[in-house]
Amino acid sequence: MKIRFLGGVHEVGRSAILVNDRLLLDYGMLTGNPPQFPVDTPDPDAVVVSHGHLDHVGAIPSLLSGDRRPPIHWTPPTRELALTLARDTLKLHGGTYDCPFTEEEVRRVTQVSKTHSYRESFEAAGHEITFFNAGHIPGSAHVLVDDGETRLFYTADFHTEDQRLVSASTARPDADVVICESTYSDVEHERRQRIEDQFAESIETTLWEGGTAVVPAFAIGRTQEMLLVCEARDIDCYVDGMGKQVTQMLRRHPEFVRDDEALRRAKSNARFVTGRDGQRKRIAAQNTVIVTTSGMLSGGPAMTYIPEIRSSPTNKIALTGYQVEGTPGRELLESGRAEIDGRVMPVSAQAEWYDFSAHADRDGLLNLLSEYKDSRVLVNHGDRCDAFAEELSEIGYAASAPELGDEVTA
Repeated sequence: MKIRFLGGVHEVGRSAILVNDRLLLDYGMLTGNPPQFPVDTPDPDAVVVSHGHLDHVGAIPSLLSGDRRPPIHWTPPTRELALTLARDTLKLHGGTYDCPFTEEEVRRVTQVSKTHSYRESFEAAGHEITFFNAGHIPGSAHVLVDDGETRLFYTADFHTEDQRLVSASTARPDADVVICESTYSDVEHERRQRIEDQFAESIETTLWEGGTAVVPAFAIGRTQEMLLVCEARDIDCYVDGMGKQVTQMLRRHPEFVRDDEALRRAKSNARFVTGRDGQRKRIAAQNTVIVTTSGMLSGGPAMTYIPEIRSSPTNKIALTGYQVEGTPGRELLESGRAEIDGRVMPVSAQAEWYDFSAHADRDGLLNLLSEYKDSRVLVNHGDRCDAFAEELSEIGYAASAPELGDEVTA
């Protein structure tokens, strides 16, 4: 088996892996100014997609330019999330170099799409493929690829602990080669229950003191997780941004969430913001909780809410996801200031961060890999791939971290 790494090595972003020159696993983008895309534009016979985050699906429509029409295989939620993200990218960047595809190519995605459930094997480009629940977001999948000689287990992004929205990854199929993510290879997450307790107590304190709490959250997965936490703790909230659309979509796929009834209650508990900035400013003046995009304060309705609440220390900004270096969310945590819509603003409101990660931590990574002591391990999707591969080698694994563009024969 030939495995070529076109992106997602020594970085978190633009994941893309070409197998046997015929099968493409993921084709994402690395957000930034300008965004970055995989290092090659392959012409695969088929595409298999692990899950619906921008760094794994962001450039998929560009594979359908000209007369190219490879079938795209994914779970039903991943299909819907990929199309939602593609349309959002067109809305934000269409017609510029920041968008690698056209509206017509997005339409073509629906024509070549083929959806599959977990543990339902199918054929793609001469390979047998099986999806397994990865426990990351709804529809996220580990991908098992069998070419008749070698079995490749592509973990993609995964979590080994239950979240309120999705159940943990548990499948460990036999494999000769494992491509393993390493996002949190040097981190140990606190127990989720403790994080929820700390978050809820902090939000309730803000409400008791008469303040407003803005909870920036990623639209896919994190927004729904926060709505579930709020409903479980009897905290009323508003929800705004793309997370509204994603929440409604996930109700159509109950088999891909851990507890569909809980998600129904969480959706009912949240008030959906339907208006524009005038309504948002009125909501910001209330003694309430607002779950909104973007998760790193780099766009979305948060651009209206934050300026409205920033001047009072009674108010709170509770960040719920990783804050990439250079983003307004990271700047806020480090300096108490943030660039919002091109203006650097001092923020007197309390700024806090909670580790609601949907990735496995170091213990989770080692837990999964403990089933593959005799397999070759290729480390990707992280900013310390070499270090983690070396640590694995020291405890007996045949591990390495490919470079961008490398082709590995297994």
